[in-house]
Amino acid sequence: MKFFKFIFSKVFLLQLILAVLVLVVLVFGALKYLDITTDHNETVAVPDLSKFQLDIVDKKLEEMNLRREILDSANFNPNYPPYSVLDQVPKPGKQVKEMRKIYLTLNPSGYINVEIPENLIRKTRRQVEPTLIALGFQIGEIIEKRDIAKGAILELRHKGETLKAGDKLPKTSTIDLVVGDGSL
Repeated sequence: MKFFKFIFSKVFLLQLILAVLVLVVLVFGALKYLDITTDHNETVAVPDLSKFQLDIVDKKLEEMNLRREILDSANFNPNYPPYSVLDQVPKPGKQVKEMRKIYLTLNPSGYINVEIPENLIRKTRRQVEPTLIALGFQIGEIIEKRDIAKGAILELRHKGETLKAGDKLPKTSTIDLVVGDGSL
């Protein structure tokens, strides 16, 4: 019975009201502090950085109080200038807070060098052409040369120079094929 008497006493009720009041003040103060320190609803729109080179990107992001991080270079895209932005995350127009990192994918300076595979000489044109195309090369002139094997690859040439297995050329280079005409 003493317990119920204590719960309904003036001292307990006064302390309970005081505790609730302190709790409300603390919660309100914490919410106001978070609102001030987290810049709630203060955002900027991410600019479209595609096709811009890094020096211009840095100036734009600095003006907007944003940061950048380069993820990786992609495959060379001839429609974009070298070392320009191919892709970005977050996308242009997205609302972000200040000092947010913008992740960039850059266009490399040129095509990667691809190695000429072994065992292409004396294979048929039907075998060699798809192999070269799959590696990213273009097929140029087909030059016929006197040989016993019709359609067999005798040489690979790039800009007039004979290629050997292991030579490296930029992707999309044009390779001329010297094939046998079967006349011997």
